[in-house]
Amino acid sequence: MFDPLADPSATVARHPHLVHAPACARNRAPIAAALAELLPAAPCTVLEIASGTGEHALWMARHMPHVTWQPSEGTPEGLAAIENWRALCPELACRVLPPVLLDATRPPWPGDRVAAVFTANLTHIAPWAATQGLLEGAAARLGPGGLLLIYGPFNEGGAFTGPGNAAFDADLRRRNPDWGLRNREDLDALARAQGFVVATVRVMPADNRLLAFRRA
Repeated sequence: MFDPLADPSATVARHPHLVHAPACARNRAPIAAALAELLPAAPCTVLEIASGTGEHALWMARHMPHVTWQPSEGTPEGLAAIENWRALCPELACRVLPPVLLDATRPPWPGDRVAAVFTANLTHIAPWAATQGLLEGAAARLGPGGLLLIYGPFNEGGAFTGPGNAAFDADLRRRNPDWGLRNREDLDALARAQGFVVATVRVMPADNRLLAFRRA
């Protein structure tokens, strides 16, 4: 039986209408391994902000069967892209919920409390207001002990963590002066201001990080 998640490039060849994010296939396994250690062991719901194509949500749901994923995107086109991938994985439809329209820059976000809020590769490909909204919105959707998990490249101590990130940052700023790698310490400060405790920082492949903040 053809598995649409096994080789996303092959899936896109079969279904040209799909939107595919190659970075998802590269980073999904290490992210899933880290999230499996951080998320509650009991059944729980994770709200994903800026889900992109939805490929992350489907992969995480497959590998963490106790977790229900709520994907979101900021445009109707983004919602359609997620639904197209979701339709190819009907066995996961009960745990990858229909995507919701959500603007990270405009908290509070509607909806019930969740165990965790997750986002991947948002903070550097969006204005700083999106990161500020992410922290504020997550604080409102998480109860005590809830987790905010942010994956992506970050500067540390005001410096790049590797030459690849320096080149990536320069390219982002050429494309949009409001984009660029953020200082991890600035996110820590925003988190504390919203009532979070800095829980952990995990070093991930390709000079990325997974930041974890726990709601006090």
